[in-house]
Amino acid sequence: MTDKQKRTIYDIAERVSASPSTVSAALNGSWKKRRIKKETAERIIQAARDFGYSANLQARGLRTSNSGLVALLIPDYNRFFSNIAQTFSREVRARGQCPVIVSTDRDPEEEGTTVADLTAYSIDALFVAGAAAPDEISRQCQAARIPHVFVDQPCSLAASVVTDNRNGARILTDEIMASMVPESLAAGEGPYFIGGDRGLPATANRIEGYKAALYARLGAAPEDHILATSYDVGAATLTIADLYAHLGRLPAGLFINSDSVFEGVLRFLATLPEAELQRCAVGCFDYEPFGQLLRFPVHMIRQRHQMLIQRAFALLEAGGPPSVEIVQPELYRAGSR
Repeated sequence: MTDKQKRTIYDIAERVSASPSTVSAALNGSWKKRRIKKETAERIIQAARDFGYSANLQARGLRTSNSGLVALLIPDYNRFFSNIAQTFSREVRARGQCPVIVSTDRDPEEEGTTVADLTAYSIDALFVAGAAAPDEISRQCQAARIPHVFVDQPCSLAASVVTDNRNGARILTDEIMASMVPESLAAGEGPYFIGGDRGLPATANRIEGYKAALYARLGAAPEDHILATSYDVGAATLTIADLYAHLGRLPAGLFINSDSVFEGVLRFLATLPEAELQRCAVGCFDYEPFGQLLRFPVHMIRQRHQMLIQRAFALLEAGGPPSVEIVQPELYRAGSR
């Protein structure tokens, strides 16, 4: 075989007088679980280097029994989770490891399959953001002895770091009401809550904060003002269009739950005259920098993604019992820089 031909595990096996399965275990990092001697694994890794063999070559795993891979599960790539992924990647690389980021679309079956696939690659740790089935993911990780932590999603079985969604929503709702037309508040009309999945902890807590603010200011929080069925962009467009048709106008205030929902709502608002937009006080529970350039003012809550990830690493490295750490979000008032 010439140097230009691609080497395989069978060539390495022949070189070191070992079975192909032993070579595979050494290269994919599972040699310790297979009870293969460290000296044998070292010999195989060195032979792979000599051959220029790169597939699944995990030299880091030879000395530490780790792969050097740290994974993050996210539901989608909206602005918030993209910021989470970017910060995560930077923190992982700063530790000399390699980030792996996978979107699972809040699908419990997809989450389970992905965790199983990542386990086969002997990942060093798993970060989970916005999962649909956190406890099941934690059980999988515990069975595989994979250190794990949850971000923006509480889990009863593992450490978690989350935004204070309830308090953030209360602050945002107060700000929306302070910007509403006084006559609307005097008539007992509060802002409508648009978007999100109230079956998920983040939305459920935001609804609680929203309702607390309405009770404090108006003495009531009508359930028919809470339109939280999906984070989908298209669904948000239909929701605001239906609400407009039902009321015959925009409501006096809108609490928009997430940047993806904000995008969907804007698709409809863009069809309306500016005079109508100015009569509706708007707030978004997420930070969208382009929101400052709109034809109408928008209050925003910014989740502190950098602190969420940094605290998640601290919790993971501390290795304590299941706990929830809460990070306060930031309010960006309309017109502020």
